[in-house]
Amino acid sequence: MANTGKIASTMILLPFLAVALSTAQNAPQSAAAPLPILPGGVVIPLYPPGSPFLNAARVHEAEQFNMSQAVPGRINSIVNIHNPSIEVHTVERGTNTGAAVILVPGGGHNTLNVGSEGADFVPFFNNYGVNTIILRSRLRRDGYNPQTDEVYDAQQSIRLVRAHAREWNIDPNKIGIMGFSAGAELAAAAAVLYDTFDKNNSAPGDPLAAISSRPDFVGIIYPGPSPFAPNRVAPPIPRNVPPSFIASAGSDDQVHAIWADEYFAAMLALRVPDLEMHIYGNGRHPGDVLRDGSHMAGGLNDRHGIPFGTWQLRFIDWFRDLGFLQPPGVETKAAKDIAFYLSQPPPAAKPAPSPGP
Repeated sequence: MANTGKIASTMILLPFLAVALSTAQNAPQSAAAPLPILPGGVVIPLYPPGSPFLNAARVHEAEQFNMSQAVPGRINSIVNIHNPSIEVHTVERGTNTGAAVILVPGGGHNTLNVGSEGADFVPFFNNYGVNTIILRSRLRRDGYNPQTDEVYDAQQSIRLVRAHAREWNIDPNKIGIMGFSAGAELAAAAAVLYDTFDKNNSAPGDPLAAISSRPDFVGIIYPGPSPFAPNRVAPPIPRNVPPSFIASAGSDDQVHAIWADEYFAAMLALRVPDLEMHIYGNGRHPGDVLRDGSHMAGGLNDRHGIPFGTWQLRFIDWFRDLGFLQPPGVETKAAKDIAFYLSQPPPAAKPAPSPGP
């Protein structure tokens, strides 16, 4: 990947750098230097040594890789993540739009599907001049709380990418996050909770204290429950909440479609600009058993030719429409739309429905 050398040189002062990719399952490694998922990826821990966000008793445990049995060297998923990190993949200067997508793989908080919902997107987004960052967040199976620890990882990843935007030739105003299933649960939270996270992490000793964790755009793909699920206390939606793209299968994946609709409805109630949602009539959640005994695929997979397998092209349409594929430094339509939205009075609250007879 272009710019990898520059990234590496700028990271010399950081204590932990990636080492060469190993294809052995559960390859031994230092937790302070997680292995890259793809060759050329530069892996950077989210938190410095001794951070209160880390579990000191387990931070030195090695991650465990689940390797593909069919494709040599392909990492399908990872567990035992105690030193969360990002893996950075930049694009050539000549095609670089400056946009960056932080990918948050799913896996039910029980594993991290870094193959289909991480590595596969690097060449896809590279084709459009978009830089890709794969987040390795912690998991509930390893003792972490999805609504706090895992969300913090997503928020910290945005701050870390923005802090290094200049070195990585990334536009600091074109950094967003895209989550899948359980990862979308984290992305949805990152879309609305950034003010609280930034306020709570503004101590002078924090090297990222002045860096915002607000994403410039959000992708919510066949999501887990958002902060607007009925069994959660809905947070206030910031006025400058970023635009969101949402996609899910419909009736055959009812629970994830409902979670998608709850997030969309909360944003739509405030007339948040640039929302887009696709609920597909034909499709299931990744991993679900189909009638022929096979399993529904996720990520970029074609899904046997059904339109649900082309949601990523609809995302690119939306992304282009909002100006994120313009050259670096050019103000996006998304930013202009938010500025106009902020200049208007807040939408009036809807009256409560009248009681029935």
